[in-house]
Amino acid sequence: MHITRIESAKTYQAPNHDHMTCFRLQGMEAGPSSQMWMGMSVIEPGGQTGLNDSPFEKIYFVVEGELIFISEMPQEDKSEVVLKSHDSCIFAPGEKRQLVNRSNSVAKVILVMPLNVIS
Repeated sequence: MHITRIESAKTYQAPNHDHMTCFRLQGMEAGPSSQMWMGMSVIEPGGQTGLNDSPFEKIYFVVEGELIFISEMPQEDKSEVVLKSHDSCIFAPGEKRQLVNRSNSVAKVILVMPLNVIS
């Protein structure tokens, strides 16, 4: 078993992430994993990611607060949904995604994705 305590979790800077603090919780420099890594982002009011796609699935779990999740598949319209504490979603490979905190409170979200992907 490998444990990462939040007090010792290392931060990292992800591209196109504004007003956010990202923590690596498992995998990569946070500890041994052969298949995936997990991070947590603390998103300030007004914080957001860019609208980007990825060739890999990404799983998100809202720990605290609420976030707008925006999705856009090739040749489809953008859609958005509000996810609140304990809601989760998965983005398919090639699906553009964006997270936006339009609330006045901090939101926290967990991200799980394949180990060979960094952002």
